[in-house]
Amino acid sequence: MENTKQQQKLSKRIDARLSELALPKEPSLLYDPVRYTLSLSGKRVRPYLTLVGCGICGGEVEEALPAAVSIELLHNFTLLHDDIMDGAEKRRGKASVFKKWDANTAILSGDAMYAKAFKQLQVYGREEAYTKEDYSLILDIFLNSAEKVCEGQAYDLMFETEEDVSIEQYLEMIEGKTAALISGALAMGAAVAGATEEQIEELNYIGKKVGIAFQIQDDLLDILADPEKFGKKRGGDIVEGKKTYLSLMALQRSEGSQHRQLKKLLLAENNTQDEITDVISVFESLNVIEDTKSAMQYHYQEAIEHLQSFGNSSYKNEITDFFNRLISREY
Repeated sequence: MENTKQQQKLSKRIDARLSELALPKEPSLLYDPVRYTLSLSGKRVRPYLTLVGCGICGGEVEEALPAAVSIELLHNFTLLHDDIMDGAEKRRGKASVFKKWDANTAILSGDAMYAKAFKQLQVYGREEAYTKEDYSLILDIFLNSAEKVCEGQAYDLMFETEEDVSIEQYLEMIEGKTAALISGALAMGAAVAGATEEQIEELNYIGKKVGIAFQIQDDLLDILADPEKFGKKRGGDIVEGKKTYLSLMALQRSEGSQHRQLKKLLLAENNTQDEITDVISVFESLNVIEDTKSAMQYHYQEAIEHLQSFGNSSYKNEITDFFNRLISREY
């Protein structure tokens, strides 16, 4: 998915701000992994949304840069810790910090990024343009986002050992693990702009819907996308035994021997390609794939419809176009 010129422009501002962090050289064990992480080719989606969230509410985008960088640092902090929990050897196509150094270093460097994220927000407590209430609101949104991510990750860990997980429980997990930082990014931008409570709530809702849609779409891409474009083997979630929107819907709909066989395949370790094909065939026979596409479309469209409550602006056009490009991610 190619970025627009506006997104590229905003991303450059974010990268410039990140380069101004002036990380110390020592202790190198702490700061080298931070530098390494920030140098990886991330898409900067969350900080971009912070800037757009500010712009759509009539604020000066430049003033939202500290908030944008704080949300990006928070995001990368969570990724470092996620990689340890998942035993992930790769991150954005390169060795994860956990693999390149070790788990202790990844934990420590992640903690350093969390502290740096807070430092970015201090500017709103110092400038006269922001009241104590403004500063408190920005901090509350940041902390609530961090808390929800942790809750989502906890549910994800719990679900690994629970056989019976409902779609409703899965969506609750997504709201934390995937959607919380997207919601927080938009809401923080709005708070920096001095937006109304209603505008902040709207952007929070929009972020939640986009986050849910994005994760459901990732579940779909796992079985439908071209492995070369998606960067993962087809059916990787099935091989890893991950609970996805598709697998949970299929388990909910299947009965008798089909249910027992599906459950056995989803719980098996190192499925063969034939077994992956069998699982996908079950998804197709139960109309799970088409209904999952409909669910994804519903959440995306909810987000786009709620954007209509904002006045016309280049930022409204930008974020609408961004969401439409997300919907069109190739299968």
